[in-house]
Amino acid sequence: MKPSGIGGQAVIEGVMMKNESEYAVAVRKPDNTIEVKKDIYIGIRDHIAIFRLPVLRGIAAFIDSLILGMKTLTYSASFYDDDMSEEDDEELSAMVERRKRRKEKRDKKEAITMGITMVLSIIIAVLVFVLVPFSLAELFKGKVESFALRSIIEGIIRLIIFIVYIKGITLMKDIKRVFMYHGAEHKVINCVENGCELNVENAKKQTKEHKRCGTSFLLYVVLISIIVFVFIQVDIIWLRMLLRIILVPFIAGIAYEFIRLAGKTDNAFINFLSKPGLWLQGLTTREPDNDMLEVAIASVEAVFDWKTYQETGRRKHHNGSHDDRTDIEDSDAQEGAFESVSVDDEEDDEILKALDRYLMMEDDGKDSD
Repeated sequence: MKPSGIGGQAVIEGVMMKNESEYAVAVRKPDNTIEVKKDIYIGIRDHIAIFRLPVLRGIAAFIDSLILGMKTLTYSASFYDDDMSEEDDEELSAMVERRKRRKEKRDKKEAITMGITMVLSIIIAVLVFVLVPFSLAELFKGKVESFALRSIIEGIIRLIIFIVYIKGITLMKDIKRVFMYHGAEHKVINCVENGCELNVENAKKQTKEHKRCGTSFLLYVVLISIIVFVFIQVDIIWLRMLLRIILVPFIAGIAYEFIRLAGKTDNAFINFLSKPGLWLQGLTTREPDNDMLEVAIASVEAVFDWKTYQETGRRKHHNGSHDDRTDIEDSDAQEGAFESVSVDDEEDDEILKALDRYLMMEDDGKDSD
């Protein structure tokens, strides 16, 4: 069945799901009810046409995911600002009014806060994942003269730092619950895309890994950077460092294209290349409980007609043909920070299909040797 196009991320005690320009955040509130907020997000590619081109669209998708991710995280966290368990009715009413006033003030500051947070996050990421590995690799300069070999050492150091970082945050209690919601998000999407009726029991049976996951995206940014940086052979150290920083967005764009292709094909070679990302998701996803799956299902159903999607897929399979007029518009998913970008470029879809057919021919040729 064709990829559903839905994607999202885990938030505080909830799940955000996005389908094209619509997104919904479902949160399990302290009183155990589920609050669902539906809204529209217009991304960079909807405003600037050049960012619909391959690679550049990945840069735009990453920026959009950061903005929407922080916005939905802030929203979900707002339900846990106060402890409601000991409030009586009068105090509850007063608390609601106080929250309303605080929300008005918070909305005015949100744009500035998000901007500052984004800038700081990018600066820290550059320092930890670009400059630190580069500096450590330079310590080998006297013993290793080859630019290429030092770049490989730098890449290995970067990969180790990244995996240690992921492993480290899994030890945090609150993050463990977020990772459980992350698993719920994947299971629900897999349930829909595998043609099962969307309910808790069916979702529980699904795998908690998904090829379009943001964890996979980040891993492939690191792996692709190893290959790209091998070819940067500049004697001036500050220029070599600057080029690494400048190229990071374009490397992210390349990683996006791979994740996008992986999510749209079952080709054996592409599936093999996707394995490292799926393995790493073992750290960033946890088995969710039934309540978490209910939240993820509520988020999906707010923005996606999964019954129509499945019925359309079954008709295509039964007819053995592909009718572009009945396609549900495809969109690529970015999780955590990278699973929520719409894609509507039919010509590009044809290119990807042609590449998939070519890879399948290559596999068939190998099998026949």
